[in-house]
Amino acid sequence: MKVYTYRTDSGKDLIEGYLKSIPDRERAESAAILNGLTDIGLDALTELNTRQIDGKLWEIKFRRHNRLFYIIIGTEALYIVHACKKQKGKAEKKDIDKAKDRANRWEAGNAI
Repeated sequence: MKVYTYRTDSGKDLIEGYLKSIPDRERAESAAILNGLTDIGLDALTELNTRQIDGKLWEIKFRRHNRLFYIIIGTEALYIVHACKKQKGKAEKKDIDKAKDRANRWEAGNAI
């Protein structure tokens, strides 16, 4: 499966930037998640802590506080549209709204 990450219009990879900013243990777990998705595909999601947020938007939870928001396109592509650290009891509305906006941009024909 191809795993894509959100890039700004200028080409900056925001997901990569977030993952580089987290502690080594968390970064290693995120790398294992991304490698599993790339190597195994959608079946890797069954081993992860995921939940549906809204429509096509889902999240992967790892290391208690980290979230990767994603959408699946067909059977061959997964787009990570937002990454964040949960600060409260659940994902914050602003993070969910940002992920929804990016997912909607993709559906409207804008490249991620």
